[in-house]
Amino acid sequence: MTRTIWLASHPKSGNTWFRMMVANLLAGGGKPIDINDPPGLGPHACAREPFDHLLMIDSGLLTHDEIDCLRPRVYEELARGGAAEEADEGAPRPVRFMLVHDAYQLTPKGEALLGGRRGADGAILIVRDPRDVAPSLASHMRVSLDRAIEFMDGGQREPRIATDRLHRLFRQRSMGWSGHALSWLEQTDLPVCIVRYEDMRADTFAVFSRALAFAGVSGGDEQIRQAIAFANFAELRGQELRKGFRESPQRPGGPFFRRGEAGAWRDELTGEQVARIETAHAPMMRRLGYGPDGATPLADAQSAALQPSWA
Repeated sequence: MTRTIWLASHPKSGNTWFRMMVANLLAGGGKPIDINDPPGLGPHACAREPFDHLLMIDSGLLTHDEIDCLRPRVYEELARGGAAEEADEGAPRPVRFMLVHDAYQLTPKGEALLGGRRGADGAILIVRDPRDVAPSLASHMRVSLDRAIEFMDGGQREPRIATDRLHRLFRQRSMGWSGHALSWLEQTDLPVCIVRYEDMRADTFAVFSRALAFAGVSGGDEQIRQAIAFANFAELRGQELRKGFRESPQRPGGPFFRRGEAGAWRDELTGEQVARIETAHAPMMRRLGYGPDGATPLADAQSAALQPSWA
């Protein structure tokens, strides 16, 4: 059977960059993968197509709450699906990485929305300084910085503009920047590895290698370094400029791969906006090591990954 690892993050925290590194590693080719066709990755947790296909239900006939009550069955079925052929006894199980922006929460029926232990084996929680998330999110959502900051305080997912067709993704509820991180850190169903965007920028090889080891993915140093090089920001941005990126919102605005910097908030936010973010998210910022001057080393208890059973 296949081992499932959630790649959990609040929107615009570096999840796409991480997934592109994973895809390049799994592809093992001599050139960068196509950003619109990354191999080896599982579907988005909120993707409509797997739901309809696996449950043989037209999700367009259901309410949001009815869909949420059935979503755990989808993840359980995906986890049971496994590889085409069973691996030899004692051999490592193949790993499926799946993107999720939802907070870790319960369905209206009181069960884990993502299926708990039956839906996945662990989670890599990717976090980023909320002061850098805000301008990136504003660009992505095509809204003002103030509106993006409001969304990060815990509002529902932004409304879709299109009303004449079903969106390919279901409703997502991040519970805000702090609420999202807290939900994944406080849940007790799955082991969690914390990855900070700033640490990935500072030492990509060390942080990416640690996350791969947590997930049970093997790879030689040379292969890992090549995957990192193939997913560098210039390559991702260049591909988007040449042929577009399917994960970018379908409305006019800036690029998906914007600046990719750590600490860029210093020249993008006003003092009042910085104060709003720091006031709203102070406890979680302290917990994750985001101080007034940016990211600082996490305390050992926070930086250590909860070890999965296969480690």
